[in-house]
Amino acid sequence: MLRLVIDTDAGVDDAQAMMLALAHPDVQVEAITTVTGNTHVDNVVPNVFSTLAVMDKQVPVYRGAERPLIAPWGAEADFHGTDGLGDVPNRPPVTQKPESEHAALTLIRLANTYPGELTLVTLGPLTNVALALRLDPTLPAKIKQLVWMGGTIRAQGNTAMVTAEWNIYCDPEAAYMVLDAFPMSTMLSWETTLDFPFSWAQFDTLCQIDTRAGRFFRDISQKTAAFLRQIRPDFGYLLPDPLAMALTLEPDIVQASQTHYVTVELTGTVTRGQTVIDYMQHMQKPPNVR
Repeated sequence: MLRLVIDTDAGVDDAQAMMLALAHPDVQVEAITTVTGNTHVDNVVPNVFSTLAVMDKQVPVYRGAERPLIAPWGAEADFHGTDGLGDVPNRPPVTQKPESEHAALTLIRLANTYPGELTLVTLGPLTNVALALRLDPTLPAKIKQLVWMGGTIRAQGNTAMVTAEWNIYCDPEAAYMVLDAFPMSTMLSWETTLDFPFSWAQFDTLCQIDTRAGRFFRDISQKTAAFLRQIRPDFGYLLPDPLAMALTLEPDIVQASQTHYVTVELTGTVTRGQTVIDYMQHMQKPPNVR
């Protein structure tokens, strides 16, 4: 049984990734923690509850950071709609409330409750994890595995900083702290997303599944799909967070990987937030990311 904590900024692909975990028979989702990223945490919390309702699951939800550690939070990712979940018409109202504990404290508490057992999957900015590290620097020793969607391996970014990926771009300082603290973690990069999209035929097939979950997938995905079809129809449908979740749930799907030292650029005028991969070991530091 995989004991899982999901930290999310609950955009469309986050919801798709959560659906994978919630449907898996060998996964126990202990908590879902929320953070501002794709949209403000005020939207993220109800987006998580909507996803849980569709999957008929009850998981404790915790509200986390409203803003990055240092820099102001930038504009929302309109890619996901104004509510972060595709602006689905007539979406059922959410009445549930998150737990009172802050997400950073939740990460610490669960790591102490299940030392060496928790897999933490982060689907958004790493702000909550960085806050938890400031409160408990021993956190990495208690986490079995950290898997994070974010960063670039070929400097092929998707933000105004050109070479930075969105999740790291939102809070570079948090990402720097987390990578500096964890001796090893697993990274699903933006370029891997570009390399392994769904074809439009595969996407359309999924959208035809006439179940509650299938209809939810179809409805929340329409805005992102329309955007991708317009700007780069050759991409296919991109699945960043579902890919990160998939390799966590079924690690045998990984056909190749590399291990390197990775850090984050914090001051570049056009590269702030870029994940810097030390391919040639110039920095002479031990690998910390696979």
